[in-house]
Amino acid sequence: MPITFTRSINLNSDYDVIIAGGGPAGCAAATASARAGAKTLIIETASALGGMGTIGLIPAWCPFSDGEKIIYSGIAQEIFESLKSHMPHISQTETDWVPIDPEALKRLYDDLVESAGVDVLFNTFVCGVEFSDEVLHNVVVSNKAGLSAYEAKIFVDCTGDADIAALCGLGFRYGTTSGDVQPITHCFQLTNVDEYAYHSGPELHSSFRDCPVYDIVRSEKYPLVTDGHSCNSLIGPRTVGFNAGHLWDVHANDQLGVSKALIQGRRLAHQFHQGLKEFYPKAYAASFLSATASVMGIRESRRIIGEYELTLEDYITRRSFSDGIGRNCYFIDIHLAANEREKSNKGQFDIEHRYESYGPGESHGIPFRCLLPQKAKNLLVAGRTISCDRPVQASIRVMPVCLVTGQAAGTAAAMAANNGQDTKSLDITKLRAKLSKDGAYLL
Repeated sequence: MPITFTRSINLNSDYDVIIAGGGPAGCAAATASARAGAKTLIIETASALGGMGTIGLIPAWCPFSDGEKIIYSGIAQEIFESLKSHMPHISQTETDWVPIDPEALKRLYDDLVESAGVDVLFNTFVCGVEFSDEVLHNVVVSNKAGLSAYEAKIFVDCTGDADIAALCGLGFRYGTTSGDVQPITHCFQLTNVDEYAYHSGPELHSSFRDCPVYDIVRSEKYPLVTDGHSCNSLIGPRTVGFNAGHLWDVHANDQLGVSKALIQGRRLAHQFHQGLKEFYPKAYAASFLSATASVMGIRESRRIIGEYELTLEDYITRRSFSDGIGRNCYFIDIHLAANEREKSNKGQFDIEHRYESYGPGESHGIPFRCLLPQKAKNLLVAGRTISCDRPVQASIRVMPVCLVTGQAAGTAAAMAANNGQDTKSLDITKLRAKLSKDGAYLL
């Protein structure tokens, strides 16, 4: 039953641009905004920046190249190259599926935003908004200080779930037409792994039908390990990070469901580890489960309804756009929802093999209009929730693309704030010129 809650709270008016969410999109947005001269704040729910690459324990970057050159450039490449320099076991020429040291990446994101002059509010949730006449006036936040409000000229929603846009009542799509979403994954780390056996033994990946993970799946001792998903990388000495296992029918906006999934995810990680010790003892007999992620790996939730929806046809035709703010070449990486998986097991559904991957040098453009929610004049969205259809979302959701859309959103936010404009009246030619000057790859 709804109740009415009324009280007076403090209003902070110190900032030109406010970024909600401190993942890769948020860090890039805030850095670009501050470097362009706007006083900028990040509001982040966790106690560290970086999202899935840090507190989410994703063990590797998705590819940064199109097979010929790096296309996720600018701030994205700045972070990527900096992290490699902190990982001596990684070749500095590598561009694809490069492992991530999450602690080093935390420090790099801290240094990135701090050097740009960004302020950060950790452990703070946006819990309300004041929105009218297509203008977001302020956001209400909750933290140890209680409730307070922050106003700005321009806001950027980098929450990963379009939370700000949804709180404003703006339109969005969610998963399939029936509301199904891709499964989630709770990443984890194993230490004291035998590196020689790791490198010389069978590869742990679902594409290899004889890999030991399928022995775990077939065993009745590990009932939570139900499929072969087992991406992994050596992230440090004798330490392997795992993006492995699936949990189905968990929705990002169902906090009780996500909370239960975190408990289940820790159990799944334990079972996965015990299974590796049994079926891959050369590498894992003496290993230790050292960490599970503090946040859940959500692949899919809301997608805003923007001024343009990037479509599968755009992806297939490698389309470029006059308002393009970046490029993308990652394959359409859809993890099957529960009912899709059931149909696939019966041979009725083959979404995994429907879409052809790009060849060397191929990519598609990302238009600025995908970052602009309809019916909002001072709000941009960056990251996995930009305006696109479901297949394309499975491509643009990954961290290199989020860094690119984040830089574009932050640059646009600063331009609008500095010039007293709304986000839909920006000069696209000037925006593209600024992005290109700052290292973005455009056509």
